Amino acid sequence: MITDLVRNEVRSYRQMPLNLYQIQTKFRDEIRPRFGVMRGREFGMKDAYSFDADEAGAEAAYQKMFDAYTRIFERCGLSFRAVEAVTGTIGGKFSHEFMVLADTGEEQIAVCEKCGYAANLEKAGLGERAAAKSKEPEAPLTKVPTPGQKTVEEVCAFLKVAPALLVKTLIFDSSKGPVAALVRGDRELNPNKLEQAADADWIAMAGPELIEKVTGGPLGFSGPVGLPIPVFTDREVAAMKNFVTGANEPDAHYIGTNPGRDFDPGRVTDLRVAAAGDPCPRCEGVLQFTRGIEVGHVFKLGTKYSKAMRATYLDAEGKEQLIVMGCYGIGTGRTVAAAIEQNHDQNGISWPVPLAPFPVYLLPINLSDEKNRAAAEKLYADLQTAGLEALYDDRVERPGVKFKDADLLGIPLRIVVGEKTLAKDSVEFKLRRETEPRLVKLEQAVAQALNLIFGSLLPKCRGAVRRGDRPVAPTR
Repeated sequence: MITDLVRNEVRSYRQMPLNLYQIQTKFRDEIRPRFGVMRGREFGMKDAYSFDADEAGAEAAYQKMFDAYTRIFERCGLSFRAVEAVTGTIGGKFSHEFMVLADTGEEQIAVCEKCGYAANLEKAGLGERAAAKSKEPEAPLTKVPTPGQKTVEEVCAFLKVAPALLVKTLIFDSSKGPVAALVRGDRELNPNKLEQAADADWIAMAGPELIEKVTGGPLGFSGPVGLPIPVFTDREVAAMKNFVTGANEPDAHYIGTNPGRDFDPGRVTDLRVAAAGDPCPRCEGVLQFTRGIEVGHVFKLGTKYSKAMRATYLDAEGKEQLIVMGCYGIGTGRTVAAAIEQNHDQNGISWPVPLAPFPVYLLPINLSDEKNRAAAEKLYADLQTAGLEALYDDRVERPGVKFKDADLLGIPLRIVVGEKTLAKDSVEFKLRRETEPRLVKLEQAVAQALNLIFGSLLPKCRGAVRRGDRPVAPTR
């Protein structure tokens, strides 16, 4: 829709660069809504779309938005990582997800602490040193009966071999026809990597009928020997010798299978899902895994949509060119939910100051006492005048109930006005993230609150992100 709008309005290179925003409530027919507002059918979203005259301009727009998102999540006081991600159905050349780190996160993130590489599980690549070439002598290719043994576990138990010595031959249908992928028996294939390696618009696991048609054998007995379709081989498999594979006929497997001698490995590339301890694709480090919650995503779309919809402009020489696009989004409600997942304890929420509904929780102990009430109301007014919104708990409740609710709501600074502290011309300050309260002179309360909220508690934005300051969106 946004591409259609621009193609009808933009005629010249002079009208770009252009960045259009929409901020609204969205609806999605989520199959299984869960995790409260984290994954619901209704959610708030900030979207933006960039339009540039060339690749250099699109790269600059992508980097600017990457930098802006970095500053936004820094200012939100969140611990997060920008990770490389697959583009999925939106498509495009590359993308980054902004992940708030949390043990309850839906997604796994592969991280190299040595060089800063980070990617989600769908995208995480592996260094080439993951596959050390086997030096054992080649054994003869031998067909052995394996009656009724179809799964990796069944075949390995029957032949008394480890899953790492078996190679799975997985048959897929794709936009370019059937293809086969080879991975070790104890590994999991990454479909996104196979789709990219095959340069296909889509791939899907083949059904029993297609498997039998292309291999000549039933499901569970597929192998690479004599396979008439394109083969894609994981690096680990290409380095192996004498492994077990299906024989493409019922109740039979090969032992002593070797790539090159017994079958053409086709394209050798990284095809498997990364695991902890695997080599980093960028340096000599190793990958470790953590969990995260996606709160933002930036895409370099290229000309995918402008080409399909004929969104063009006239360049300086009057020639028609395709507009180069980018797409960017932040889940506003999801960011709040992710902040709660990252900032809580057994007593409730512990808001970062920028996202807190109020910076101060003002709690008078005894409102029936005139002196207590007067002091609390004056302090409330002074806080408001100073620009600090305060939630004034003027309920007629026991102090214990108010303290419990204050912890549950998680407002960063709790100020307690009580008879005992007023006798010392003081009030009690208690930071939500600290265990012990402190006494502050009543006349200094507003100044101290300002200092805490805008000084020590509020995260500082470190200005524009420059290459070298921290990991940035890599240039393609």
